[in-house]
Amino acid sequence: MQEAILLLALLGAMSGGEAQHLILLPATGTVAENSPPGTLVHKFSVKLSASLSPVIPGFPLIINSNPLTEAFRVNWLTGTDFEVVTTGMEQLDFETGPNIFDLHIYVKDEVGVTDLQILTVQVTDVNEPPQFQGNLAEGLQLYIVEGANPGFIYKVEAFDPEDTGQNIPLSYFLVSPSKNFRMSANGTLFSTTELDFEAGPSSFHLIVEVRDSGGLRASTAIQVNIVNLNDEAPHFTSPTQVYTILEELSPGTIVANITAEDPDEEGLPSHLLYSITTVSKYFMINQLTGAIQVAQRIDRDAGELRQNPAISLEVLVKDRPYGGQENRIQITFTVEDINDNPATCQRFTFSMMVPERTANGTLLLDLNNFCFDDDSEAPNNRFNFTTPSGVGSGGRFSQDPAGSGKIVLIGDLDYENPSNLAAGNKYMVIIQVQDVGAPHYKNNIYIYILTSPENEFPIIFDRPSYVFSVSERRPARTRVGQVRAADKDLPQSSLVYSISTGGASLQYPNVFWINPKTGELQLITKVDYETTPVYILRIQATNSEDTSSVTVTVNILEENDEKPICTPNSYFLALPVDLKVGTNIQNFKLTCTDLDSSPRSFRYSIGAGNINNHFTFSPNAGSNVTRLLLMSRFDYAGGLDKIWDYKLLVYVTDDNLLSGRKKAEALVETGTVTLSIKVIPHPTTVITTTPRPRVTYQVLRKNVYSPSAWYVPFVITLGSILLLGLLVSLVILLAKAIHRHCSSKTGKNKKALTKKGEMKNAKREVVVETIQMNTVFDGEATDPVTGKIYEFNSKTGARKWKDPLTQMPKRKESGPRGAAPCTVASREGMRPLRSASWEEDELSGNTRAEVASLGSRNKSGKPGTPKNRNPAFMNSASPKPHPRK
Repeated sequence: MQEAILLLALLGAMSGGEAQHLILLPATGTVAENSPPGTLVHKFSVKLSASLSPVIPGFPLIINSNPLTEAFRVNWLTGTDFEVVTTGMEQLDFETGPNIFDLHIYVKDEVGVTDLQILTVQVTDVNEPPQFQGNLAEGLQLYIVEGANPGFIYKVEAFDPEDTGQNIPLSYFLVSPSKNFRMSANGTLFSTTELDFEAGPSSFHLIVEVRDSGGLRASTAIQVNIVNLNDEAPHFTSPTQVYTILEELSPGTIVANITAEDPDEEGLPSHLLYSITTVSKYFMINQLTGAIQVAQRIDRDAGELRQNPAISLEVLVKDRPYGGQENRIQITFTVEDINDNPATCQRFTFSMMVPERTANGTLLLDLNNFCFDDDSEAPNNRFNFTTPSGVGSGGRFSQDPAGSGKIVLIGDLDYENPSNLAAGNKYMVIIQVQDVGAPHYKNNIYIYILTSPENEFPIIFDRPSYVFSVSERRPARTRVGQVRAADKDLPQSSLVYSISTGGASLQYPNVFWINPKTGELQLITKVDYETTPVYILRIQATNSEDTSSVTVTVNILEENDEKPICTPNSYFLALPVDLKVGTNIQNFKLTCTDLDSSPRSFRYSIGAGNINNHFTFSPNAGSNVTRLLLMSRFDYAGGLDKIWDYKLLVYVTDDNLLSGRKKAEALVETGTVTLSIKVIPHPTTVITTTPRPRVTYQVLRKNVYSPSAWYVPFVITLGSILLLGLLVSLVILLAKAIHRHCSSKTGKNKKALTKKGEMKNAKREVVVETIQMNTVFDGEATDPVTGKIYEFNSKTGARKWKDPLTQMPKRKESGPRGAAPCTVASREGMRPLRSASWEEDELSGNTRAEVASLGSRNKSGKPGTPKNRNPAFMNSASPKPHPRK
């Protein structure tokens, strides 16, 4: 109410003081519950304001209600008269809904003057008739099983809308009384008799009425249905119990109809279910109609029916699948025999292998052992055979006696006979087997007779033996030849060729391969005439029945496929510059061999490196042994020759002069030899005064090893590194010791060893050469300068110093008395300095090189190693000479 007063004050302020009023409001109106739409609640009118402006269309209207409702609306009557009526949008129920509503009615004219008043509406109570709720209000379906004892069925309940406390009693009764039912005053329905569905009726329609204390009433319908119980057993109505049928009826054929009735189903047989309780594979029954049909083929001539053609069945009828009433009946089917089986055989096709040399009159086949008639009774089970026929069988096969089914041979089956070959040695005999009784069924019997060949002829090669030739230069897969074998037996089976023995070498277990189908012989690998010139093979041909062998000789044709091999293959030679022309250099001899060439077939030529053609071989052809000769003298003074070291590449060629070959077809192989030749100049006889570095030649022996021995350079290199490290460490230790003990004396000794006019710091050059010499010295001479004795070769001019131990002069003391006995190590090795009084130190560098090279030979004339060289020569060539006093 306070909110309404505030709203009225607000609307009065908006009106500007001009009065407009709702007449007959506020007021209180009443309306009965459950009033229909449009029921009048209250009338009122509107007093216009001073401006006499009309009310806006749509006003007055209810702008609010307490509680909220849409059950009322304002209608316009005439002029300024209005009324409030019900809308029917909400049911006005005194018992369940609100009883009082405050409606706020608001009015407004065209100038904006408004007014708001409250209409209180009170809902009044009206007496209402009782009501059935739920299923009772629409009608109730009740079900009672037949045979139930009389008694309580159902209790009907209704309510009175005005009786909220359920204290006012209601009265119930049946509108149309029935002898089978009664109802008490409190609404309980009872049955008075035992109900039977089959006796009927199966349902009852009852009208139940209820009344309140004011006499108002309501009614509803109750349908009482009698539930049928399965209390009656069905009974059969079909009279026949024995049936006669023929065998071989088609599956699905109806042979009997079993019918029954069920009292519980009011004569409707479709509700019954039929089944066969006896185990039977021949019949089935339609479970709805009772029709018995053939389930599968019924053969009177097979199984148990051949002895007993009667089939007994028990048919069961039930009124429901489970827990119902049932009944049984026995029926019998007698099966009659018909001529339905033709004369038949276990096999209608026979394949026979008959040896080609089988004698005439031999029984090949007796069809009576295979043919029969399955019909159980005569004459249906009798049969006979017709006369044989067929392509190629005439004159070869017959039936003896006629119609007996015994097939005998009367002709020739030789596999190699041309007339039999025309037929392919395959024959077909056709015989019919037929029933004696009607309808005379027939079946064809096909007999395929194949001639079995016999092994009459052995496998024969087209040659008694084979000889093939193949060049040793031919590669693998080269065709060597072909062997062929044949077998006169027909049909000719495929032969398989194989190498049974032979065809092996030292390197390969199998040198040849033969094509197993064609007999073509091929190489698996290259052959070598020098290893095996001839191969003897044993080749066999095999089929499924026989085996034959033949000898095959394979001659390997010699070819020039081997290069000449010479000894030595590489060599180092040294010769003096003034060696006479035609001299065999160091008695060098080259010996060559060739596995496939004559010793007289070699030719020798020198390729690159023979500058100015100083060297030649003698003989240069026709021998496997030749010597190296000096062909022309050296001319270094005239400038013709400038090099001292020659590297000759020698070619050794064979002419391939094999017997029976033409030279134009010959192949040539060439071997090579490498020769290293060093020219040794004359020993120097003039003392060199020009200050220049001296050259020291250190002759080392060349260590020749096989390139395949990879471990040799590895071990040598590793050992050299270890020795070098040890030597360096020893040199360092020695140098420290010398420096520690002789540091004060070194300067004085150096000054004493140097004279005016000579170089103080002449450096010595070390040249390492590898010289191989094989010279025999047959004479001696004395050097006029040094007075030493040297040996020489009168043919080649080669020289060497004689053993220096026999001519070494006495050594003078070079240091002052009392000097420290210390020496200085040279760069070439740990050797003591020689005395300055030694006369042999005046030899020139070239002379020392020659002396060193000549002195580096051992007694056998071969180059010596550093271990076997004479230490005197080493001392005379290596140390730096002291100046003379």
